Amino acid sequence: MLNWSITFFLIAVIAAMLGFGGLAGAFAEIAKFLSVIFVILFITSLIYGMVADRKPPGSKSL
Repeated sequence: MLNWSITFFLIAVIAAMLGFGGLAGAFAEIAKFLSVIFVILFITSLIYGMVADRKPPGSKSL
């Protein structure tokens, strides 16, 4: 998802340099939206990983 966000950001920059302001703004909004979704999913997975208290396979409990 982060890869898509970077791609849309680069397309927005190229469109802005070529003078397509409206198109650049649209691509920038898409990139911003995808970045926010990525951060939310990343933080959620970090919290879930800490709460779930998963043990790696093959580990022995004492």
